[in-house]
Order: sequence, then structure tokens, then C-alpha cells
Amino acid sequence: MKVLIACGGTGGHINPGLAIADIIKSKYPDAEFLFAGTPKGMESKLIPKAGYKIETIKVAGFQRKISLENIGRNIKAVTYLAMSGKRAREIITNFKPDIAIGTGGYAAGPVIRKAAKMGIPSAIHEQNAYPGVTNKLLAKEVDYVMLTVIEALDFMDKDKFEYSVTGLPVRSNINTVTKSEARKKLGFNNDFTILSFGGSLGAGCINDTMTETIKWHTKNNLRINHIHGYGGMGKDTFPKAMEDAGIPMKNNRLRITEYINDMNVCLAAADLVICRSGASTLAELEAAGKASILIPSPIVAGNHQYHNAMVLGKAGAAVVIEQKDVTNEKIISEIERLYNDPDTVQVMSDSASKLHLNDTNKRILDVVDKLYKKSQDKK
Repeated sequence: MKVLIACGGTGGHINPGLAIADIIKSKYPDAEFLFAGTPKGMESKLIPKAGYKIETIKVAGFQRKISLENIGRNIKAVTYLAMSGKRAREIITNFKPDIAIGTGGYAAGPVIRKAAKMGIPSAIHEQNAYPGVTNKLLAKEVDYVMLTVIEALDFMDKDKFEYSVTGLPVRSNINTVTKSEARKKLGFNNDFTILSFGGSLGAGCINDTMTETIKWHTKNNLRINHIHGYGGMGKDTFPKAMEDAGIPMKNNRLRITEYINDMNVCLAAADLVICRSGASTLAELEAAGKASILIPSPIVAGNHQYHNAMVLGKAGAAVVIEQKDVTNEKIISEIERLYNDPDTVQVMSDSASKLHLNDTNKRILDVVDKLYKKSQDKK
């Protein structure tokens, strides 16, 4: 089987593409893969690092706000768009894929569209509850649409395509250690444990409120363990804030680091997670069965993190607080409420677990098998 996967832009599109390749490889070990992405996006580094080949195609998004700089960007985007069809055909003709799968991002648009027009059985995977522009357009042209959550259909023309809810693949080491084992590894006891982070880059809003939160439970000697990843944007400010407050970065109740490299352990140890609401993060919260306070990023396209978060919020698995409503007092009040109410935390955890699809790999393979059969029937 020869599989073409098109994705790019952010880890939220690239990682599902890589995960789908790994899932296909588990059933079809001799499958050959080619990724298509942009030459300067994260995919140009992440995909070769994962051991897969990539061909590049120049694609750029259109800027809606009018400015001299954006006019220049839009001229470039139009130029790339005019050339993208020819380049997409070149990639497809040279590789001759049996099937093609897009996981979002600008690069997926021209490649998957061209593959579908060339008669190659094609599918897309939509990670978010609010679909991206590329996938909304492609949904009408491909054979199958894979959805992480059914709520995405509310924003799509569902009568125009065949779909299945597959969920989102999560990293394989989630749920490989128990809560007590994880806490022992971290040097914690079995008291209430918080995990907070804003991603590899960090989030200023979360860093600011966690500064005050850590001061609050530390100065009040509460029985709280806390793991916090402040990310790249907090490296010059967060350690200094802790130093000024006389709080160590690590002791038997605290572990504060720039980046969390052992997320599976930290997630297993946690009773409560405080974070953004990217699709992959939420899939891991569901897989691990964790109560959460979600602060959606307000600067993503279509406000899709808010829609993602509300899936958990409506299910009773999370407290959703929009960034515009975040105050130190509000976050600390929510934490204090949950700290004093372990039964509610357990209900939230159970609700998160109920959202998890534990057969995501099989559901994705079912779609792949249908595509592959269709390609073989054409030969």
C-alpha cells in the first residue's frame, strides 16, 4: 500500500498525520508513506525526524485584516495558489499513491483536492469540534471524513459526505503508569495533585494565574502537589517570580519546569489539570480520565479551542473559563472548591473517561481499509 498524507502548519495537524501513519503501519508493515507539507512549516522538520519522507509544496493562508504587509502576503498567497495545482499533481504522479489522507493545514488543501480529482480514494481527519477552513472545503470532495467529535458536524454540510467518528489518536504511553506509581516517580505523596501547562511555548495567562495559585497553596500550607510547565515564553519571568516569592522550583510538593518531557507520568499523577484546549490535549485528558479547568486560547482560527473545551464542559468533565473572564481569584476559587470536593473531581474524571473512544485505531483502520479496497477495485 502506498499512502500519501498531507498536513502542516501546527503540531495539531502534523501529529495526527504521523499517528495515522503509525496506525496504518501496525496493520500494513510494508506500506510506503509520503507526506506533503510546506517547506518552512514545522512539518519540514518533524516528519523527517519521525522517519518519514516529505515533499514540499508552497502554500500560504490569506490575511483578512487590511494592511500593506498583509496585501503583500495575500499577493504571495495568490501566486502560491496558482502554482499549487501543478505541484500537487507532480507529487501525486511521481509517488502514485493508492490512498490519500489529509489532516488539516494549508498544504492539505491543494494536495488532497488534486488527489480526489485524479480519482485517488481520499479522506480527511478533522481534529477539532469547530472544523478548519481547509477541511470544510475538502469534505465535499473526498470519499470519507473522519471526525474527532460528532459536534463538528454542526458546522459542516453533512449531507455532502460520508463520515465516521474515529476520535483522535493519543500517544501510546498514556495510561502506562498508575497514579500512585507516577506520584512516587515525581517524589510526591498521595495528596491532591495539580498539573498545569500552556504547551511547549507556554501561555502568559496560565503562567500569570499559576504564579498566584502556587503562592496561595504554598503560603497556606495546603496539602497540594503541583506540577507546572511554564514553556518558552515564561522562561525569563516564571523562575524569577518564584524566586521573588521565596518558593523553590522543586521540592516534595512542587515541580516547576520550562517543558514537561514526561507528560504521561505527570498526567497519571494529576487529580486536576489546568491547560488550554487543543484537540490532542483534550484527547489525552479523556484517555487518562482527568478532571480539568480549561482556558481556551482566544487567538486560534474560528475560536476552535472554545468549541473543543465545551464538548468536555457540557459533559461535566471540565470547568471552562474563557481567557477574558480569567482572574486569579476565580481560578483559585475553582481549585479550592475542587480541592475540598473529591467526589466532584471523581465525577468529572469519570465523565472525561466516558468521552474517550478506546478503539480509535480500529476506527481509523476501517476507513483506511475502505479506501484501499476502493483503490484496488479500480485497478
